[in-house]
Amino acid sequence: MKRVLMALFILCSLSCSKKEKLLGDTAWQRKVNSDFKDASKSPLKKTDLKSFKSLDFFPFNPEFVVTATLERTPGSNWFNMKTTTGEVTRERIYGILRFNLQGNEFKLNVYQGEEHLQSEQFIDYLFLPFLDDTNGDSTYPGGRYLDMRIPMGDTIEIDFNKAYNPYCAYNEKFSCPIVPRENYIATKVEAGLRDFKKN
Repeated sequence: MKRVLMALFILCSLSCSKKEKLLGDTAWQRKVNSDFKDASKSPLKKTDLKSFKSLDFFPFNPEFVVTATLERTPGSNWFNMKTTTGEVTRERIYGILRFNLQGNEFKLNVYQGEEHLQSEQFIDYLFLPFLDDTNGDSTYPGGRYLDMRIPMGDTIEIDFNKAYNPYCAYNEKFSCPIVPRENYIATKVEAGLRDFKKN
């Protein structure tokens, strides 16, 4: 009996040791990989999920963490932001972010969604979609997104190391907001997620 219990213990130890460690150099990267491995959350198609180990990230670069000034635009009009499936989301420009990145001055519009105002959890949520010179080369052609929260003051941190792809980069069934052309910055933002190579 003792031998049987010992054998079961060894078998369990071996199987437990095979549990894969989450890949990623930062907590954010590991969290993203965890969500993508989880079939209940992952946007991946079943064929891609079977072989999934990690998304492709640029190495973390502190140069892509910048402090922007926020110029609020109260009273801006709601408009229909088009999506990849022809649907629309109701958005407005919450403000203009001005920042210095690698010695150059840039600005981006940051958006507030009408539907988020109905949710206590997302009432302070801001959406920052952007295009840059890596799109179609090392990153998703349609641009990338950043999630933000309304700050107390007039400055806000932009961490491009957390730039992520729209879900439609992984599965065309998703409806993803199309990045407005005015949110293009003429530089290579080599931070965050790279383009996804499908099976």
